[in-house]
Amino acid sequence: MPPSNLSPLPHPALTIGILGCAKIAKQFARDVHNCSHVSLQAVASRDLNKAQTFAKDFAIERAYGSYEEILKDATLEAIYIPLPNSMHAEWAIRAMQAGKHVLCEKPLALNLSEVTRMFEVARQHEVMLLEAYPYWFQPQTRDLLACLSPEKIGDVRSMQACFGFTLGNPDTNIRLKPDLGGGALLDAGSYPLSLIRLVMGCAPERVMAHANWAKTGVDISMMATLFYADGRRAQMSCAMDVANHRRATIVGTHGTVETEYLNHTSDLHTHPWGYLPSQLRIRRGTANSIAFEDIQSATGSGFRFAAEAFAKAIRTHDMQAIERAAAASHDIASTLDAIQSSAKTGQLVNVRR
Repeated sequence: MPPSNLSPLPHPALTIGILGCAKIAKQFARDVHNCSHVSLQAVASRDLNKAQTFAKDFAIERAYGSYEEILKDATLEAIYIPLPNSMHAEWAIRAMQAGKHVLCEKPLALNLSEVTRMFEVARQHEVMLLEAYPYWFQPQTRDLLACLSPEKIGDVRSMQACFGFTLGNPDTNIRLKPDLGGGALLDAGSYPLSLIRLVMGCAPERVMAHANWAKTGVDISMMATLFYADGRRAQMSCAMDVANHRRATIVGTHGTVETEYLNHTSDLHTHPWGYLPSQLRIRRGTANSIAFEDIQSATGSGFRFAAEAFAKAIRTHDMQAIERAAAASHDIASTLDAIQSSAKTGQLVNVRR
């Protein structure tokens, strides 16, 4: 799926319901509110009062007291799923079986088997399933891909990508609960892995990983090396016990690109929601005496860019974009599986195709 195009659509806004009232759902609703491409029309929670409060806060017309009810709403064309990782596959499948397109938070599911089943259902019911990495749809990401042309940095040979943060409320945080799909790899590692997949264009052949484990049994931090069939290499690190950091370095035969690949971006350091400028810079050449050039991109909410791209693909029946997104999600899931296996066994693990 390419970064979002901001041009208006000559079609009615896509009608969307939100399945769940988590914090990320509130951020999504806030950022997508008044977007011309989509119309948020309903929200569901297992607690009707919570759904009603959410609906009132974000001027959403209908509130439902169960997930099942919102899937019966015939006016909704699509569902946004911000549920815990362990619930993605079940409710995405149920939504698609109800004829809804699905925009699902990352990681798409807990493993490759679930992801494979989800896309089988999507194709069976002729609906779109899109994994929501907000930075994927940033104008900066389009500019990043443009930097990777052979004319600018030559052939990409290696890259490193990382993401980490300090986990709040460790005693209750779902990110430490194995039954809810917790762990640094699924929660944070899926971001650098998705960027590695975007740059490299395919899954690696083999991976080698090392983890530190929390008392609950989930990984609190993870590092992995990815080996590609053509000799390229990538390294990924993620953690939930460190200061916030998010950066990638992409090295070609004739140049280097560095980026923060933030989900949400701003031109200023005083954005009301804390969004910040995101660095993207390129060095055209092999010598360390060559200065990096800063690249300025359009800014905004990745949630909004993702919703716009989702709506555009559906309205224009862009099957190529849909299949590109499906292939990327498949590769990300297969790589996540292999990294998890390698970290547990201490062995080099082949990536399933």
